[in-house]
Amino acid sequence: MNSKSDPAMQNPAAQPESRSSALPFVRHPETHSPEVRGASDAPIHPRSNRILHFNERTGLLCCEAGVTIEELLNAFGPQGWFPIVHPETQSMTVGEAVAFDVSGYNQYRDGSFGRYVRRLSVALASGETVLCSREQHSDLFWATVGGMGLTGTLVEIELFLRPVETAYCKTLTLKTRDLLETLALFEKRTSYCQYAVAWVDCLASGDFLGRSLLTLGNDATVEELHRRQRVRPFALETHRQSVPFALPSGGWNRYAAGLWNELHYYRQRAPQTEAIFNFNSFFYANDASGHQRDGNSELIRYQCAIPTSVSREGLTCILKFLGSKGNAPASAVLQRVQKGEGWLSFPMPGYSLTMDVSLSAETGDLLAQLDRIVLEYGGCVKLTEDSRLHPAVLRRMYPNFDRWLQVKSLVDPDHHYPALSEGLHFPSVWGAMAA
Repeated sequence: MNSKSDPAMQNPAAQPESRSSALPFVRHPETHSPEVRGASDAPIHPRSNRILHFNERTGLLCCEAGVTIEELLNAFGPQGWFPIVHPETQSMTVGEAVAFDVSGYNQYRDGSFGRYVRRLSVALASGETVLCSREQHSDLFWATVGGMGLTGTLVEIELFLRPVETAYCKTLTLKTRDLLETLALFEKRTSYCQYAVAWVDCLASGDFLGRSLLTLGNDATVEELHRRQRVRPFALETHRQSVPFALPSGGWNRYAAGLWNELHYYRQRAPQTEAIFNFNSFFYANDASGHQRDGNSELIRYQCAIPTSVSREGLTCILKFLGSKGNAPASAVLQRVQKGEGWLSFPMPGYSLTMDVSLSAETGDLLAQLDRIVLEYGGCVKLTEDSRLHPAVLRRMYPNFDRWLQVKSLVDPDHHYPALSEGLHFPSVWGAMAA
């Protein structure tokens, strides 16, 4: 099962594809309604959770877009095959992972989900179903990866899984004094780690501004597991430990949040600690805690990225701003990131900051001020988490937006999909179209 040397695993984009003419497309025998949506309002065809083919030599999987990450884990995890990029929840479908071009804790090193997609089958509003890839109808491919389902309904997806020796991560959590130390450790340590993510105390100020718990991880070998874990090295444990970088759920007042931050930060007494985490607890901490953010109407997720060249200045400005606002989040997740795959994919090379903001009358103003700071430092806001980004700001943050819009207008000239934008929390697109 050693496919790491196989060119298909090393460079999915290099796989040969027959080239085809530009639009219009050839009609597929099957047609699909553009009105169909999945449980999370993602553009997924109904009853589309079949696994169609898997190549055990290359790790190439062909499945329908409605297959969930949990179903992938259950089907291929016992054989030692896992997604190369893990979304934050197992309930996400493969189609949603492509449409949002999701990132994992290894994004800075391995890129986002779309990098490992070889080919897509997309049902257009006209009823045509089109196969697209990097070589075949490439404009539709790059508009669909990270395009939030606004180009058509995802039907089938070919993507690569990766072989692992165990379903565990060996982690090292470093306690940092301030933001400068956190960024320095990111730069120094991530060159030999597969995963890196930090919990940041947004209430700390002064000399402790940006103090963090930085967790670095690598896939664990069988020899590194405890004796009990070696019996079933690919088992996904149902009893999940908490990880130090998970965000707390629920809206807390400033005093309670500050107390929680103190306890969380000082619970780790040593400068660094080692641990072995099962994939379930490491990658899917929100699932483990039962914290389903999408079902919590009191929280809004905000995620932004700041370019590497100004990351220290930009993140310092953001953290100082958050510390001065009583309605700001108490903590955030910091990651090192690189450019996403699609034309509207998040993020850019630099650092990403993710936070859950409590919904209140002041929330809109808080987020608008954050937008201005991010834009001032040449950053961008994640569109799949946004519902109020100004069209002019969107275009400045995403220079390929007009290119994406041309493809969108070509494959859906009558705008059959505008309802999806509201379901995907992305009405800004339609404001930008009218601008």
